[in-house]
Amino acid sequence: MTPGFWRGKRVLLTGHTGFKGSWASLWLHALGADVVGYALPPEAGPNLFELAGVADVLTSVTGDVRDGDHLQRVFEEHEPEIVIHMAAQALVRHSFEHPVETYDTNMMGTVHVLEAARRTGSVRVVVCVTSDKCYANRETERPYVEDDPMGGSDPYSSSKGCAELVVSAYRRTYFPVGAGAAHGTAVASVRAGNVIGGGDWARDRLVVDVASAYARGEAPVIRNPDAVRPWQFVLEPLAGYLLVAERAWTEPATYATGWNFGPERLDCQPVGWVVDRIAQAWGATTSWIHDERPNRPEAQLLLLDVTKARTELGWRPRLDLANAIDWTVEWYRAHGRGDDVRALTLEQIARYERMATA
Repeated sequence: MTPGFWRGKRVLLTGHTGFKGSWASLWLHALGADVVGYALPPEAGPNLFELAGVADVLTSVTGDVRDGDHLQRVFEEHEPEIVIHMAAQALVRHSFEHPVETYDTNMMGTVHVLEAARRTGSVRVVVCVTSDKCYANRETERPYVEDDPMGGSDPYSSSKGCAELVVSAYRRTYFPVGAGAAHGTAVASVRAGNVIGGGDWARDRLVVDVASAYARGEAPVIRNPDAVRPWQFVLEPLAGYLLVAERAWTEPATYATGWNFGPERLDCQPVGWVVDRIAQAWGATTSWIHDERPNRPEAQLLLLDVTKARTELGWRPRLDLANAIDWTVEWYRAHGRGDDVRALTLEQIARYERMATA
């Protein structure tokens, strides 16, 4: 990233009370940005937003991206220059139980953000965060590239494909890259794989479920041990998102497009491998139990091609999966000891920055 770029930039970040949003909020503040967060209240129970005191480093607005009128008023009041849209219904299994909420949040929430952006003259860049699951997944060994068809065979994945179609339609209709001088706004979308890191307590998250079981001295119960996912530490895609925003600010015609961010191919590992590696990092002596009860169908293989980000952005993964797991276990162990997790979160950000500039 460019030193000094974010200093003084007015950033509106949706979803700032969530796991990735809290990491992004702390990083943007450390970079000198003036951040306004817009999101629902954090989930009950332990959450990174409250544990790390994220509300202390930004202006926190409680709101729902499904409420377009309220969102528009927040845009008008704070006049953001850069919008990073992370707010989402982010759980696959929850989408089976609540499909209307999932589509309303992920698809129409994106519509409301883009509509507010086009009606607010201060906005220079919008980065919409979707998911690797936005692609029509045929479960082949060929990783998906940015111009592959959108799709999804479950409500969550489909809603992310719909969000990408919304971004594409708004870009072509209201923010065409060839007419930047007329509208002055660049709109990009970013797609990442399965993100791990400290502070994620969402339901059905593998790492926290496994870490919690090992902390209790129990064997975790694993639903789908053979499923292969593109695992990556939380700061890897966030670095990509921020880099896209920087480049789109200066060269909208080139960078207002879709981008994949994922790990090296060797780090796309089965769930069972990840659980074994967590056990090793934790020093656990118990194994894991395969839950063979009937469950909702899930994709077994999903891979991303990140060649475009490598060649056009200069982005690349800095942490292999083993180290990503080590950093994550380090965080949860610190939390279990009662350590200052905000200090550790900021230290991991600084550590990552040193690796990225080495």
